[in-house]
Amino acid sequence: MSIRGSVRRRGAGAAATAMLLAGAVACSGGGDKNDADATDTGAKTGTKRSVTQVITAAYKKTAEAKSARVNMTMSVPGADGGKMTMSGIMGWDPTLMDMTMKGSGLGADADMPKNARIIWQNDVVYVDAGAAAAEEMDGKRWMKLDLGAMAEQAEKSGDGELTKQLTGGLEDMNQDPAQQLAMLLDSPNLKHVGSEKIDGADTEHYKGTLTVEEMMATNKSLDVLEPKERKELLAGMKKAGIKGYDTEVWVNEDDLPVRMDVGIDSPEGNIEMSMKLSDYGAKAQVEVPPADETFDLMEMFKELAGSGDLSGS
Repeated sequence: MSIRGSVRRRGAGAAATAMLLAGAVACSGGGDKNDADATDTGAKTGTKRSVTQVITAAYKKTAEAKSARVNMTMSVPGADGGKMTMSGIMGWDPTLMDMTMKGSGLGADADMPKNARIIWQNDVVYVDAGAAAAEEMDGKRWMKLDLGAMAEQAEKSGDGELTKQLTGGLEDMNQDPAQQLAMLLDSPNLKHVGSEKIDGADTEHYKGTLTVEEMMATNKSLDVLEPKERKELLAGMKKAGIKGYDTEVWVNEDDLPVRMDVGIDSPEGNIEMSMKLSDYGAKAQVEVPPADETFDLMEMFKELAGSGDLSGS
């Protein structure tokens, strides 16, 4: 199958969309819930802090770090799902990524390399499509996806399905750990699970859940929306089949998460993401591929649409 054939049949199920929404609507604030739930996590100071105080401290430290080395696994159920692993550098202020992906997802296409390098800068993602793509695309092996432009186009056309078809599960890879901690703070049942060792490090384990309605009610970043817009957002999330979020985090003595697990309940099954973080503050700097080695997937899609060549054959 050609690279153009891969474009024709690329799609993403509601499960992958659920993970995108989870990252997109995560807020940057918290509350004063669970203050009575105390746990000994001030290992360096010997002080006893509430669960909320610990997670708030972890959120602040993670947001300040702005980058880390990441090893992530993601499992998405359904016909369009699969399991993949990613490793490399991730930055979240601004969004930067230079990682290698193995397994399902883009690598499931016969044309794609088994280990696909992904470079992400702001809203633009570049995927190394490999030697097969270079042969077919005049030496251009890097596939470009401008997620911002795609979202803008989808909003204008009213067709969000276009973005899903083009991007597959790429949006899911942008898992800002600070945002995930902020979302965890909004859980009404946030609790301390216990002390555990993660890769030899002493950590404290925390867990919380959120229904879609609870996330909407407690997410202060959504206060800017008009009532009609909030209803539309909630309806869209329910239409995608999102039922709730389960988030777990393991925090070390430096108030930094060393592991984060996120589970999302969807109609096709549970979406699972597990991310291990280390080397906080690691230099996050990417160099995007040169233009003469890049082809724009959005432009290719438009060309195929214009020619009527969008069948799955």
